[in-house]
Formats: sequence, C-alpha cells, structure tokens
Amino acid sequence: MHLQSLGAALTVTGSAHLLGVRGGPVLVDCGMFQGGEELEARNREPFPFDPTELQAVLLTHAHLDHIGRLPLLVRQGFRGPVYCTPPTAALAETVLLDSARLQVEGYRQDLRRARRVGREDEVPEPLYDEEDVHRTLALLRPAFAFGETLKVGRLRVTPGRAGHILGSAYLRLEDGDTRVILSGDLGNRESGLQLDFAPPPEADAVVIESTYADHRHRSLPDTLAELRDTLRQSVRAGGKILIPSFALERTQFILAELKNLMDAGEVPRIPVFLDSPMAARATHAYFEFGDELIPPVREALKRGEDPFRPSTLHTVLTGEESRRLNRYDGPAIILAGNGMMTGGRIQHHLKHHLWKPSTNLIIVSYQSPSSLGGRLVAGADTVRIMGEEIAVRAQIHTIGGFSAHADQDDLLAFLEAAGQPRVWLVHGEPEVMEAFLPVLEARGLTANLVPDREQVDLLTTTFPGGRPPGTPQADGVVRRPEE
Repeated sequence: MHLQSLGAALTVTGSAHLLGVRGGPVLVDCGMFQGGEELEARNREPFPFDPTELQAVLLTHAHLDHIGRLPLLVRQGFRGPVYCTPPTAALAETVLLDSARLQVEGYRQDLRRARRVGREDEVPEPLYDEEDVHRTLALLRPAFAFGETLKVGRLRVTPGRAGHILGSAYLRLEDGDTRVILSGDLGNRESGLQLDFAPPPEADAVVIESTYADHRHRSLPDTLAELRDTLRQSVRAGGKILIPSFALERTQFILAELKNLMDAGEVPRIPVFLDSPMAARATHAYFEFGDELIPPVREALKRGEDPFRPSTLHTVLTGEESRRLNRYDGPAIILAGNGMMTGGRIQHHLKHHLWKPSTNLIIVSYQSPSSLGGRLVAGADTVRIMGEEIAVRAQIHTIGGFSAHADQDDLLAFLEAAGQPRVWLVHGEPEVMEAFLPVLEARGLTANLVPDREQVDLLTTTFPGGRPPGTPQADGVVRRPEE
C-alpha cells in the first residue's frame, strides 16, 4: 500500500494522506493548514492529483486541520462519498460553515482596506464560501460505526474509537492481505470527557500521530486541582476571569468542570458567560452522541441533566451581546474563542480587561510562541491587540494537562496493541518525532518519519535513521496544533 502525505508530514497541521489502493486512490482527511504565512500559503496550492479520480474521502474527525480543505476539494471537482462517523458529520457542518463565514468576512474587510490604497487586485479570494460547504455536506456519508467493517470499492475500512474528540476514529484499512492503521488524532487517556481509545487490532503498518511523542502529560487530578485553586484565587481578585478556549472538546470539558466545582461548593457561583456561538452549537452534538463520553457525563445525560451547564451560565450569541459584556460590572468568568487568542471574541475581552490588575487570564491550551497567547505566557509587558498597544497588568495563569492528544505513554500503548507493525510518524514536528525514534527502536519497532509529499511504500520503504532526505533540521522550537 502506497501513501503520499499532502499535509501533516513533518508538521502538525493540514492532515491529508493519499493512499494508493486497488480500485483507485483514497484520501484520508483533507485538512486546512493553520499557523504562519508559509504554512497557510499551502492551502492555496493545487492538489497534486485529480480530485475527480478519487474513490472516496475517509475522515478521522472534525477538527479544521483534518477537514478544512474539503470544500476546496469539492470546488475543484470531487463528487464522491465522504465517509465518517455520525458525530463527525454533525460537527463538520458547524466547523466548515464557521470557516467559510470567517473567510468571507476576512476577505471583505481586507478588500475594503485595499481599495483605499488602490490594491484590491492583491487581495486573495476566500478558499471557499458557504455554497461550497453545503455542496460538501451533501457528500457526507456518516456510515462509520466503531468496530464495523465498511467496503469502499475493494478496500475494507474498520473504524475504531480514537478518544480525541466526539466522533474521532482511527481507521484500519485492509487491501487484500495488507493491514494498515491510520491513527488520525488519538486521545489523552486522562481526558476527563472522552472514553479512552479502543485498543487497535494487529496491523502490518501503523501511520501514527506524534504531536506529544516526546512528552508525558500532567495527571488529570493534579491539573484539576490547579484549576480549582486558580479559580479561587482569581475570584478573590474581583475582576473578570478570561478563559480562551477552543470550541470542540476543550470548551465542553471546562464547562463540565466549572459545574462540578460550583455544585461541590469548591468555587463560588459567579456568572459564567460562554461567548462562542460555535462552541454553543457544537455542544448540542454531545447530547446526541453521549455514549462516547466517560460514565459520569454519560449517566448525567441519561438522567436528562446538562453536565455542561453551570447554574450561572449565560450563552452569548450576538456580537452586540458580546460587546455588552465589557460593560458588565463585577466578577465573572468569560469563555471565548479562540484558544490561542489569534482571533475571535477573546481578543475584544483582552483589549478591555488585560490592562486591569483585577483581571485573571487562565490559559488552558497550548500557545504557539509566535501567537498572542505565546507572548503573554512569555511575560510581555505590552501586546498589540486589534491595532492598539495594551499594557499587561492582568495575572496570567498557565495550566497544562488539558490536552486532547495522546502523550508518549498513550502512543506506546496504542502501538503495543497493534503487534509489531512498521511505524510511520506524522502530525508532529521533526524534533519531536526524532526524539520518539529511539524509544520505538528500544521496543523493537522499525520507524520512519513520513516525508512531505513524497510517495512511500508503507511495508518496504526505509530511510537511514528513519529520517527522509531533506528533513528540516530541528530548530529547537516545538509547535503544537491549534486545538
């Protein structure tokens, strides 16, 4: 079986893997590149294949870096089936429509600015719009069921529970006698929300994510204790408590924990504002597909309770409601997107409150060093937000341990269940994957980094030391995905 990675090879974004199998090529995921200008420019590169010749697209889950270029694929002629789990189909509608809306709004703003200086021809058009998204949604086939085999042409596809976000799946692909697993993104076995990933069956080769392959997450009990103590301290300051959060999984987990802490009397019942329409829409899917969640949350749903609703929760939908929050007097918790503070409504709240000593900013997601969040974590005295220089007088708290990605121990447990497969590393930075190679070698596993855009035979190709020719030299900077 041949594989050509067209995204998430030697990086943590843009997942797209083209498989050469009998009956015609199959694409696993079609994600958007997120990050700096150089990475995001790859979203506009033409696909190095004819979209009309694909048998099908197989999706592992609904994060934008795994589905964000699907409408572009459809715009360029793909009309085949897109197979996924039912929760992934439900979340994909929310994620892709939000992506199209943001692209169109951003294009219109950039066009207005460019017209003032006569450079409107230099503004790139959106990758796609809502019409493209609706054509894409019509192709979704939510036929994946964990543990059940589906035939796609001559290919047999068996999804397994990945435990990353709602609906996330790893895929076991059988083409003749060849058995290959593509992990998608695997979950942290201490997620506090999702059930653990299901152990995979044995395979000849495993293409596995390696986002945190050099790392062991902090334990969940320690992480939750730190969150509780930080919230208590922040409430005593009497100002706003800002929590930037990604709309899928992280927001739902934080809401559930706020409810638990307030119901137990461990944190005062102050107002909680969810200022993320996308997160509010995504949360509805958790009620429909609660069987994937850990027992306490699942049982609460069965009793007709809302485990994601602290008693003081207010959902903010419109922009005007969001702006009014900045005039709200008194302590309050505000959850808003996005998690890295590179855009979204959180920027408005930071602009109005970051300069106040009574404000507490609680960071529960990884922050890229170059992002606004990264500069705040690094201790910047001032930051530029929406064209204004803002003094940083708020208390900044960084709480690790909330990752929805597998760490090194999780990845090793997954691979151990798969027998003695050849291992291919994707969705990781080169320095992280290289640190993982000797760990795998010590366990008797042959491992290679998947090269960027170069075809490999998953059962026979080998690179010296596991490094493809031209692998970027490690620069010491570890980047994590915007999830």
